[in-house]
Amino acid sequence: MCGTSVELGHHRSEPNQDHVVNRQRKNHTFASSGHSVRVSDGSLLHRLLLLLLMGSPVQQVSATLLLLFLQKPPPPPPPPPPPIPARLHAALKQELALDSGATVLNHSMSLVQRMESLLALGNGSDVALRVQTVGTDEVKVIQAHSLVLTMQSDVFEELLLTRNNSAVVLSETADCAAVFDKFVRYLYCGDISVRLDQAISLHKLASKYHVWGLQQGLTQYMTQHLSSESPGGHVISWYNYALQMGDMTLRDSCLQYLSWNLSSVLQSGEWGSISEELLLSLLQRSDLILQSELELYEALEAWINQNQPVSGTVESALKAVRYGMIPPQHLFRLQRQSPLMLKYYESIRDLLYLAFQFHSASPIQLAKYFDVNCSIFTPRNYLSSSWGSPWVINNPTRDDRSFSFQTQLGPSGHDSSKRVTWNALFSPRWLPLSARSTYTELGAMQPTRTDGGRPRIIVTPATSSPDFAGVSFQKTVIVMARQQGKVVVRHVYNFHQSTEEAGDFLLDADLQRRSSEYLIDSSLYLHIVIKPLYHTLLVARK
Repeated sequence: MCGTSVELGHHRSEPNQDHVVNRQRKNHTFASSGHSVRVSDGSLLHRLLLLLLMGSPVQQVSATLLLLFLQKPPPPPPPPPPPIPARLHAALKQELALDSGATVLNHSMSLVQRMESLLALGNGSDVALRVQTVGTDEVKVIQAHSLVLTMQSDVFEELLLTRNNSAVVLSETADCAAVFDKFVRYLYCGDISVRLDQAISLHKLASKYHVWGLQQGLTQYMTQHLSSESPGGHVISWYNYALQMGDMTLRDSCLQYLSWNLSSVLQSGEWGSISEELLLSLLQRSDLILQSELELYEALEAWINQNQPVSGTVESALKAVRYGMIPPQHLFRLQRQSPLMLKYYESIRDLLYLAFQFHSASPIQLAKYFDVNCSIFTPRNYLSSSWGSPWVINNPTRDDRSFSFQTQLGPSGHDSSKRVTWNALFSPRWLPLSARSTYTELGAMQPTRTDGGRPRIIVTPATSSPDFAGVSFQKTVIVMARQQGKVVVRHVYNFHQSTEEAGDFLLDADLQRRSSEYLIDSSLYLHIVIKPLYHTLLVARK
């Protein structure tokens, strides 16, 4: 350990330090009264000895005495190397290179341990990092090595070049100061243990000191731990931080997680901490996955009661609710029993009237006078039984499966009592168009087995009806997965309105692997959502 520690600790020594720096110099040998000593060129004391030895006899005697005083006994022979521990024998591996058949000795773990000891003991330290917590008198001192810091960070390199003494003063917020020793350890060892509540602080330090590998690793850690349980929640705080730092990868991952798992977010304590900007952004999206629009309205009312935003924010939020997707009986109840709707009724009165007209008239009749493509008539991904059905496929690689379910024809009160039967086919292999089988009398599909290929899912209506006029169906397949012990949405596949299948369905999934991230207990958990979309008629409006 000593050889490595000293070499690292002294690579960037200051000119006024007394220890021997690690670079080659010429040496002189002086002889007097049978004694000799090797003296380095760069020492001021040794230059003085040269002058004395070339002077008068008295000066020569003085020089001889000084040389005798300075001369040190020869160092003892180095101890024999310790035996290689058994754990290092495992690191000796034979790697048969194609060209030379070289043997690689892999002692990297031992080096990491030595680097960690070097930091912990401060051996050969040439710089002290004084980490001062902003707004307090608390100071944490870390003995470090210039070489290691400058290798890992150009910011540290600049700080060390401009310092006036052996200490560098760093001002950090309380959360960053608390994990600064972990951050420095990463610079020495290349690994770090992270908790959910430390991720932002470490990411701040990695960004501030330009340690890009750690920054990217923390971004990846955060995107992979969005579903982890924490007392107060962390996804919204991570989103706000990513927005502040301009980390688009983390921001988009947080936004997607919130959109795809909104029902669980609405029921968590984290919902109350959502910012106005993020709230309004979510309300504009059509890809939200939740039980119903009524669930969203009730959660919005709870958020407004808790945060008491200004009237402008409340009105903007209420106008983003899609009242046409709420059944009329619930709209009547909200008009009478919701304190929020009673208070802001005038702001959304026209939207409520339009919703009631949507529920009372046929879509074709309504399309003659209104633009039915606007957001109030556009459904989101609702998980309630009126809009689709879950489908659990056990052992999905075994064979083809079929499944039938029913949905309402449309969300309007005029169509909600009409039902559409859907047939879904899942095949773990490629199923060409020519191999698709027809429906039986019971509506079940008898697929033809094919070899090779990739998973495929097809969703088609069992029958056609004149009621389908003016309506197209957006089909969405939601794939669930278990992450950090919690069932979340893993992927969402949208079918184009004119097609029966999603071309990229499970394109990158390896269902043969039992530990596949797309499987829960060796089963594929799907939820199929059918969203009716009304078409505006190209007729002259009266």
